Amino acid sequence: MKLPEPFYVAGEHIGIDLAAARVVFSTRRGGGSRGPYESLNLGLFTGDEAALVDANREALAASLGVGFAFAHQVHGAHVAVAQRIADRGSDLPDADGQATTARGVAPMVLTADCLPVAVAGEGAVAMLHAGWRGLAGGVIGEGVRVLRELGVTGELQAAIGPGAGVCCYEVGEEVHAALLGAGPDVRDGANADLKLVARRLLEAAGVRSVHDVGVCTICCEPSLFFSHRRERGLTGRQAGVAWLI
Repeated sequence: MKLPEPFYVAGEHIGIDLAAARVVFSTRRGGGSRGPYESLNLGLFTGDEAALVDANREALAASLGVGFAFAHQVHGAHVAVAQRIADRGSDLPDADGQATTARGVAPMVLTADCLPVAVAGEGAVAMLHAGWRGLAGGVIGEGVRVLRELGVTGELQAAIGPGAGVCCYEVGEEVHAALLGAGPDVRDGANADLKLVARRLLEAAGVRSVHDVGVCTICCEPSLFFSHRRERGLTGRQAGVAWLI
C-alpha cells in the first residue's frame, strides 16, 4: 500500500501516531475467516462463524499488545467512556464511539464503508464510527466533547480511516439533505463526500490537525478492505483501533 504521510504500513494494516496515541486501521488480511468474510473479519453480526471472529480479534489484539473496548453500534451519536477491556459476553452499551484514559485499553469501531475516525489529545483517545447518520447526528462533536470532559485541554489531532469515497458513494436526496450543513461542496452530483463532511465537523469542533488516509473501501483492491456496498451486504468488517502510548 502506498500511503500519504504521516500514515504508515503497520504489518498488514495502516498505522498513524496522533498526539500521545497510536491508531491502526485494520485491513481484511491476516485472519482465519473464509468465503465472503476472508480473512480478518472482526464483525460478529455478519453471518461468519463466531469462533473464527473471536480468533481474529484475539490475534489482532495480541499483535497490537492491547485489549479492545467495543460497543453495539447503532448508527447514532453516543460516545461511551470505556476504562476497561470489553467482554462480549456481557451487556454492551449502544454507542458509536468509545473514549478512554486507560492505558492498554483500545477503543475499537467496526466498519465496511462507514468512516472510522480517531481523535486524540494528551491523556485520552477516542475512536468513532461515522456513517452518514452518525455524521448528521453529531458523533464527531460528541467525541470531542467527551475527550474534553475526560480532561484533554490541549490540541486535538484526528485521523480519518478507509471508508466510502466521494468517487463511489452515490446517495439519495435524504442523505444529501442531512449532510448539507457541512457545506454545498460536500455534494458532487449524486455522490456525497463523507470524508469532507468529517473533516469539516472535526475542524468545527476545534480539532486543528486532521489527516485523511484517502482510501475508498468501495473501489479499492477487494482483498484489502470489506465493503458493504460493493459486496451488497454479504461481507465482513474491518476495524479502527486507537490507544494511548
